[in-house]
Amino acid sequence: MSANEEVLAPVPAWWTDAVVYQIYPRSFADSNADGIGDLGGIRARLDHLEQLGVDVVWLSPIYTSPQADNGYDISDYQGIDPLFGTLEEFDLLLAEMHGRGIKLVMDLVVNHTSDEHAWFVEASSGKDSPKRDWYVWRDGIDRGEGQPTEPNLWRSAFSGPAWSHAPADGTDEYYLHLFAAKQPDLNWENPEVRHAVYDMMNWWLDRGVDGFRMDVINHIAKIQDDLTGDSPGFRMGPQIHDYLHEMNLSVFAGRDAELITVGEMPGVTVDDARLFTGVDRLELDMVFQFEHVGLDHGPASKFDNVPLDLRDLKRSLSRWQTGLADQGWNSLYLGNHDQPRSLSRFGDDGEATDGRLRYESATLLATILHLHRGTPYVYQGDEIGMTNAGFTRIDQYQDIETLNWFAEERALGRDEAELLEALRFRSRDNARTPVQWSAGSQAGFTEGTPWLEVNPNHDVINVESDRALGSRSIFEFYRRLIALRHESPLVALGEFALLEPDDPTLYAFTRSGDSGRLLVAGNFSGSDIEAPILVEGPWSAGSRLLGNYEGDAPAAVLRPWEVRVILA
Repeated sequence: MSANEEVLAPVPAWWTDAVVYQIYPRSFADSNADGIGDLGGIRARLDHLEQLGVDVVWLSPIYTSPQADNGYDISDYQGIDPLFGTLEEFDLLLAEMHGRGIKLVMDLVVNHTSDEHAWFVEASSGKDSPKRDWYVWRDGIDRGEGQPTEPNLWRSAFSGPAWSHAPADGTDEYYLHLFAAKQPDLNWENPEVRHAVYDMMNWWLDRGVDGFRMDVINHIAKIQDDLTGDSPGFRMGPQIHDYLHEMNLSVFAGRDAELITVGEMPGVTVDDARLFTGVDRLELDMVFQFEHVGLDHGPASKFDNVPLDLRDLKRSLSRWQTGLADQGWNSLYLGNHDQPRSLSRFGDDGEATDGRLRYESATLLATILHLHRGTPYVYQGDEIGMTNAGFTRIDQYQDIETLNWFAEERALGRDEAELLEALRFRSRDNARTPVQWSAGSQAGFTEGTPWLEVNPNHDVINVESDRALGSRSIFEFYRRLIALRHESPLVALGEFALLEPDDPTLYAFTRSGDSGRLLVAGNFSGSDIEAPILVEGPWSAGSRLLGNYEGDAPAAVLRPWEVRVILA
């Protein structure tokens, strides 16, 4: 290199300062009064997304499906389910989003299909089917009970064994389903399966979509020795990296600079994520990890609630920040369609305080999340502080995981009231109640009867009323946070450092870079706390960049659920 040549730093990927918004279509907005959200409803609410300032919309599955798991059981990857609209309506939605500068990411569900997919219908017709090896089949094992039983002792994520007979099969073989019996697992060891999936992905990208969020994508690689005998449970196979690299070369090569790819990966470690998201490895842009959302799970299941220790949450998120600081990238989320509402789970949803601290709590959680290093994900309704549903009867629930767990636990003799209390906090349906657009009938979601009951608090918590609150609008606070990420290289790329890791109520960290330093300090409690760090070193003379309280407080005190962002 000559003395006159300049070494240019790599240009950061566009998604380093982007914000993603997740839409769960059946609960977002209904345009035809059938009680189910649809593509027309999304189109009618694009102003909301544009005004919020998000860059990307991740759309949960809208493909043709029997809806055993609300669309995560796909029977036609290249069709739109009539519940949501038509392919022509999808094209209109995509064009209108692009016209507003918003990218659209599809949910890719290729660990499994529906048992009504043509591939499985053919595969289950008998052992001689050309597509038999497109799925995972094993002979049963005789465990001394007089007849063969499941090939191993794996349990489905939705309760019960992870193996079933196909009704039309006529053999003694079982097929694998890590989720519901109507969601048979594809056999990714078969190259025909892989290339059929890649062809489908290219079809969507050629149509104009901007990437994929990949559902439980690490589950596609299974250690084959585990599939018989008394295996203790699923383990990700090392071939996962070969599959994802092959996918990258077959689908994303040549156009990946404009796309975004994120893999949902239960059980992965920081070291795993460094491999999956390392730029030079050509696999994925980022992963969804589950460590931080498992900290309040009991030993038996996620439905056994344990109190969250903030120190554990801080250390977990900090470990991922540090581990992916020089290679890879973080996805930042607290809530989505598979988690209870983040405000009810991690903050103060107002139930115990007559709503007095809901604004402070919601904006603190948003600030802490968005000011970490990574790409933030906003789940629909979080931008107005939606809360858990508060259901009190099992017939109010629709979620397959919820209903199966309840039935299984009742059969074991557990008390119904105890189980309902667990569901009231933990069920996935808490995040799936319709978005609350107004205080009117059915929260402005539909003119019909909604597929899932509207949260009774929609008369208070809704888009119209929140946006009318001025300085106490959660929506407006989110807008400011999203704008800050767009404008500030410190927020997008600054180095992260956790402070006060052993403090049980103070969440504090810094972001540092060439343009300065930010201090983020939040009080995760309903009482005042001392925060001496606010008046130490450079922060004593720093300027307040953002906060969720008006008026002055003692300099070293954080009020209930208060967060401050200070620039030095």
